[in-house]
Amino acid sequence: MDRIFKTTFLGLLGLYFFMIVLLFAGDVSYISFANFKEAIRTPEIRYAVKLSLITSFITAILSLIVSIPAAYALVRWKFFGSNFIDAVLDLPIIMPPLVIGISLLVFYQTGFGNILKTHGLDLVYTIPGIVVAQFIIACAFCLKTIKTAFEGMDFRLEDVAKTLGCNSWQAFVRITLPLAKKGIVAAGIIAWARAIGEFGPVLVFCGSTRFKTEVLPTTIFLELSIGRIESALAVSLLLVGFSLISLMALRLLVKRGIL
Repeated sequence: MDRIFKTTFLGLLGLYFFMIVLLFAGDVSYISFANFKEAIRTPEIRYAVKLSLITSFITAILSLIVSIPAAYALVRWKFFGSNFIDAVLDLPIIMPPLVIGISLLVFYQTGFGNILKTHGLDLVYTIPGIVVAQFIIACAFCLKTIKTAFEGMDFRLEDVAKTLGCNSWQAFVRITLPLAKKGIVAAGIIAWARAIGEFGPVLVFCGSTRFKTEVLPTTIFLELSIGRIESALAVSLLLVGFSLISLMALRLLVKRGIL
């Protein structure tokens, strides 16, 4: 019975693993290295790579700035409506990304968004708009990860620090942040990886204009729309490479005890 139990679980693990490996193996075998190199050297794709790296980095930083205090507040204090707020903040994780894009687009046509627009803060079809579209979703994942890190902490350590002369800010910076650094770094990497691969909100809210608002996910869409499958696949593999590097970097930091 134990053998059947173990075989079943390992078998399902292996099945899912090989499904993923076979998918990417098919991608790699479809395109030659020469075609891959040629595709990513084109000016439009080089621009998309640069813009994707810049916007996703900014998005990750902004996500951490917002998520750290927000996650702390949700975990540390229980207040009226906290469960409802927590549920709403999870919505970008489960909502279709296109809905986020449409909502952003409508926001800038009505109400407060229209006021911002009339005062020169129109982000539709702009590079800052790309950051906003990425941030709405990436921050939700970042917040969830940091919240999990805070939930595993003993906040009595903060109370002890306060009895020894620390104020709330000092206790948070000297005690809480160091204890949660693994979760914070992981959240930052997750936010960056999510931002650089975001497609739906960016396409709807910012479009996919060459040399203006074109990022790597929208490049795949543009290349496919004109039948350049090799170029689309090259960009796809580039995104897979970025994601794999970020995951391996995180695992290496944990393994070496840096985190």
